Amino acid sequence: MENKEKIKIDGLSFSYGEHPVLNNITARFSENTITAIVGPSGKGKTTFLMTLNRLWESIPEARIEGKVEIRFDNRFCNIYKPSYPLPRLRRLVGMVFQVPNPLPMSIYKNVGFPLKLAGLKDRNHISMKVETALKRAFLWEEVKDRLTDDLHCQGPDP
Repeated sequence: MENKEKIKIDGLSFSYGEHPVLNNITARFSENTITAIVGPSGKGKTTFLMTLNRLWESIPEARIEGKVEIRFDNRFCNIYKPSYPLPRLRRLVGMVFQVPNPLPMSIYKNVGFPLKLAGLKDRNHISMKVETALKRAFLWEEVKDRLTDDLHCQGPDP
């Protein structure tokens, strides 16, 4: 099987205010492959990944330079072109963080949130999808009795 290029990065630099994190990165990533990005803690690995779906954009004073193109539907798209729709990008390029970052709502709402963003309104269908996803992640037995508990209220008492 031929591995076509999936992601092209040219001259990517990124900084938080005056603190540079990434400097002039050029890289190519093929589809249907696994790539490991390794390095010491705090050296920009997560920041680099955040540039691939523009998760950094709400961070004050963050700046990016360079070009990131990802092949969707057999053509490369510059994901930083102002006309490129951010919701589409976020549906196509997902991230799984080492440390979970749940939204301040229930487990059920966290898992079902992307379905609602996609326009799904049928509660029974959403419930079925949430249960299926949690079972596939081997979490169902652990969380099934607290699906609707608010996450921001959980944790040890002070």
